[in-house]
Amino acid sequence: MITLLAQLDAPDPVDTPDIAWSALLPLVVLTVGAVLLILLSSLLKDRLFKGFNAAFTCVTAGAAIGAAVYLWQRIGDEGPSTTAAGAVAVDGFGVFLTVVICVSVILAALVSDHYVCREELDGPEYFVLMLLSAAGGVTMAIANDLIVVFLGLEVLSIAAYVLAAMQRHRAESQEAGLKYFVLGAFSSAFFLYGIAFVYGATGSTNLSKIGTFLAENTLLDDGVLFLGLVLLLVGLGFKVAAVPFHQWSPDVYQGSPSPAVAYMAGAVKVAAFAALLRIFVVTFDQWAVDWQPIVYVLAVLSLIVGAVLAAVQTDVKRMMAYSSINHAGFILLGVQAASAEGTAAVLFYVGTYAAIVAGTFGIITIVAGSRDTRTTLDDYRGLSVRRPVLALAFTVLLLAQAGVPLTAGFFAKFEVILAAVDAHSYWLAVVAMLTAVISAFVYLRVVVAMYMSDEDEATEAPAKEVVPWTAGLGIGLAVFATLLLGILPWILLDVAAKAVPVLVAVPG
Repeated sequence: MITLLAQLDAPDPVDTPDIAWSALLPLVVLTVGAVLLILLSSLLKDRLFKGFNAAFTCVTAGAAIGAAVYLWQRIGDEGPSTTAAGAVAVDGFGVFLTVVICVSVILAALVSDHYVCREELDGPEYFVLMLLSAAGGVTMAIANDLIVVFLGLEVLSIAAYVLAAMQRHRAESQEAGLKYFVLGAFSSAFFLYGIAFVYGATGSTNLSKIGTFLAENTLLDDGVLFLGLVLLLVGLGFKVAAVPFHQWSPDVYQGSPSPAVAYMAGAVKVAAFAALLRIFVVTFDQWAVDWQPIVYVLAVLSLIVGAVLAAVQTDVKRMMAYSSINHAGFILLGVQAASAEGTAAVLFYVGTYAAIVAGTFGIITIVAGSRDTRTTLDDYRGLSVRRPVLALAFTVLLLAQAGVPLTAGFFAKFEVILAAVDAHSYWLAVVAMLTAVISAFVYLRVVVAMYMSDEDEATEAPAKEVVPWTAGLGIGLAVFATLLLGILPWILLDVAAKAVPVLVAVPG
């Protein structure tokens, strides 16, 4: 009797999934690194050397890259798999984008080192937020479940909102953070409603199970699923700043701390496109005929609006914001192609763009000076005289964004346009090439201001820019990667082709 009563009172055993922690090693490294950084900075505040926070951030991101390389080799031997009851995908796609996000963290941390001291933002918070945001981005890249994608999206976004408002001495920064938060909350709500509708139509939020269900069943009424896909696309369209979900981008880019934008413009966009590819191109590939026209329209609008509005800007940060919208349009060419070639082209594009945009905003950080006040086109007049090496580096990065040959940007644009042509989206490819010409005018305006204008034409006599060695190192690495991948693009193209994601069946 006592034994029977004990059995009745005993709680039901919890069925916990098996988790291969080695497959989550990059994510664990970033998360633990963020926690360690804030603990060390709190306990050893007066004993740490200057620049410790940035150095620790770079080491943490480097260790995550090392873990990702280990995973890449293991996946090559064992093949892709899932873990955590199928909620996490262990494949080359997630590993590739993990490396890209970590590279963005390293370059942004190098640029930020001197900035946080100059702007009186001393403390670990800035770098901790960057690591936590990167952890959210990695979660999105490896997610194999819509709920996990949402969790990663929220971790990524909340940290990014605070980063945008970190410059407490500037009202523009506070405004940028508030706008980013409010519109981001709306986009998250759209995404969450999309998950609900997809679950209602398929009975699961797991991407592998959804793919299997749709392959084995025919939906007689697909309205619920289609509405879910539209809402998911709206939520992710905000994160990639695709038109018409781009309204936040110019104000946030202009008001946020410049090195924070160096991170957000790369890593946040990378994570959002990771979710787009895994959800739409891989999971809902059989429904491509339904969502491709929507992506087609988003791509056209983003290409045109981004290029045209960038051409009329006089503030360089806003100019780069609209430029990023145009780049989002180019990347959507590869998404719209809904093919392995298109996905590989997107991976190459985001990999190169993350380095290019980090270097670009690194230079903007240096020229902007205290409180980010010197960001107009006039402030760049005579930069080739004051800082010739800095002007040359900026020229290389701008020409790469324009898609000039012998830079990584040329092959990035070439590959996505080729993918669009292979998918018979000829008019989309034509629009992309036409807007590339307009964008070239945008970047050449800055080059002309640096090289063909005298300092006397500026609104006031500018002081010679201070180039910290850490920021110089970050910019130098970005320029080196831009030129290397422009001359030897197959170094990254081959890796991107091997990182194309596939659906992996969930055991049991």
